[in-house]
Amino acid sequence: MRVTCAPASRLRRKRVLKQARGFRANRSKLIRQAYISVDRAMAHAYVGRKQKKRQYRALWTQRINAACRAQGFKYSWLIDGLKKAGIEINRKMLAELAVNDAPAFSLFVEKAKAAR
Repeated sequence: MRVTCAPASRLRRKRVLKQARGFRANRSKLIRQAYISVDRAMAHAYVGRKQKKRQYRALWTQRINAACRAQGFKYSWLIDGLKKAGIEINRKMLAELAVNDAPAFSLFVEKAKAAR
């Protein structure tokens, strides 16, 4: 009796074609092109998840720096002063305060100035 892998390979192809839905032209219809496109898309998605973290941290840094400069202070001085003062707050929260709660952010700046 001859054994084929037809059910498994069909399921594999269906899974890839399902992942390729929304791709243009034959990339979503022909299996060879779908394999290539899905592999590339997965690789870009992996890299993109890493880049997203970098880009958000850079955005937070820019927002904190802009708020510091408005008060005649520098970003690097703020981070150094907060470390010396023993205040542990992450950049995401600092950026949130800088944008939405200026009085609270100015308190952190004053603490950093005192610690420097």
